[in-house]
Formats: sequence, C-alpha cells, structure tokens
Amino acid sequence: MPEDLNNRNESWDPEKLIAGHYLGVWRYLRAIGCPIHLADDLAQETFVAVLRKPFEQTSEYSTAAYLRRVAFHLLLEYKRKFGSVGLTDQAELLDQYWTRWAGADASGDRMLDALKECFQRLSARAQQSLRMRFEDQASRERIAAELQITENGVKNLQQRAKAQLRQCLEEKLGTQDR
Repeated sequence: MPEDLNNRNESWDPEKLIAGHYLGVWRYLRAIGCPIHLADDLAQETFVAVLRKPFEQTSEYSTAAYLRRVAFHLLLEYKRKFGSVGLTDQAELLDQYWTRWAGADASGDRMLDALKECFQRLSARAQQSLRMRFEDQASRERIAAELQITENGVKNLQQRAKAQLRQCLEEKLGTQDR
C-alpha cells in the first residue's frame, strides 16, 4: 500500500469512498460516450489514481465532482494515446449537465430515475426513434424507414424529443445545491 494512504487521518475510508462513488463515476463515463468495457477500466483507474494522491473530502458534492474530473482526464488521456473511443462530441456539455443535475447524488440514481420518468412522457414514436438511435446505433436512414418518415423528419423528431427530455430534467432536478 502506498505510504500516503497509511498516513491519512481516521476519517479517510477508501472502501467507503469506492462503495459510495463507483457507480456514479461509471455512469458518468457512460453518459459522456465511453464504451462499457472502457468505462469499467477507467472507473477503476479513477480510484487507483485518487487513492495514490491525497485529497481532502469536504463534501459529497465536491468529492463526486473531483472523481468525475479525474475520470474525465483519464478518458482524455486514453483517447490521446489510442485514438477515438467513441466519445460524444458533446462530452463537455454533457459533463456540465451531469454536474448540475446530479449534484451531490454520487450514484446518479436520482437523475436516472428522473430521466426514465421523463422518457416515458415522450410520444411512442419519439421513444422508438431514440431507442433505435442510442440502443441500436441505427442510422437516420434506417430509423426513417422504420418510422415511415423522411430522414429530416427523424432529425426533427429527435431534436424535439431531446429538448423535451432536457426541459423535463430541468424541471425535475434543476440546479442541485452544492
């Protein structure tokens, strides 16, 4: 065990840190476009890095934010070394939303529950379109054929659906207290 871990005060509990924040770090990585296998590895690497370098836990919110920063930088480092990892081109924007909506909820459970509820409010057609796009990685052309609309219609449908989701999440979660 690294020497700096042995010298920490009694309030430092690595097991509690990992148990309380691992799922949130993993969900965060997935939300910004990290593939499942890489999210598993980077979430673990995040805690290895954090346990090697001391930091002071002042609140759940600041701890969760710090862990997300470490995970984000590890992902960028991986991307620089090995090329594209499928990271969404809007990763920084998603990071801002995650930070605002998750707040001190280290696991992201509250946000995920709200997203599920908001998703259910969408029309069946919008739900199907988004499922095909994000679960099946279907092309706009394939979605258009399935829904019997134009590709531009798919684009408009998805833009409206994502705007509805964003608005619903803002109403449900707003800006979390820090």
